[in-house]
Amino acid sequence: MQTILEADRAQPVAGVDEAGRGPLAGPVVAAAVILAPGERFDGLQDSKKLGAAVRERLAAEIVRRSRAWSVAWADRAEIDAMNILEATMLAMRRAIIGLRIRPAAVRVDGNRVPNLDFGDYRIEGEAVVRGDSLVPSISAASVLAKTTRDRIMECLDDQYPGYRFGQHKGYATALHCACLRELGPSVMHRQSFRPVRIAS
Repeated sequence: MQTILEADRAQPVAGVDEAGRGPLAGPVVAAAVILAPGERFDGLQDSKKLGAAVRERLAAEIVRRSRAWSVAWADRAEIDAMNILEATMLAMRRAIIGLRIRPAAVRVDGNRVPNLDFGDYRIEGEAVVRGDSLVPSISAASVLAKTTRDRIMECLDDQYPGYRFGQHKGYATALHCACLRELGPSVMHRQSFRPVRIAS
């Protein structure tokens, strides 16, 4: 598949992606990454297509070699209060705000961009369907979002060991659903998601 090459602009362009829209528990995490022009990472692609060890290696390289990076999230309570789509947009907006370099534009994986009006300035935004496979900075953001969320869920596994968060990362696997039936939802579960409501 041909890769979309990012424009070599004088002004930086950030790639943005998320991890954790589908799970039944935990936060939705977003990342924003600005790569140096022409920067390449061996094996970089959509994080869902990479093994955990490769993702961790790439995440360390991205943090070390990118011009700027930021990770942010919306927590379980925010997801339940505003719905998962709006919480995802909020996490993306927070990640963009967190960049140490203000981007002139952002490219976001999917078909929608977050609110990019920041009061005294506005950032140009472009939604790129399958951007996590086509745009290197979005792929990099995908890796950072996924590795960060996995680490969060592993920490939650220590706090709520009966739910096995470290194994399924909050996704609706057979193991997770069995834990939900046995224990009922934890405070980390998304009460607005139907399988969690049924288990309550």
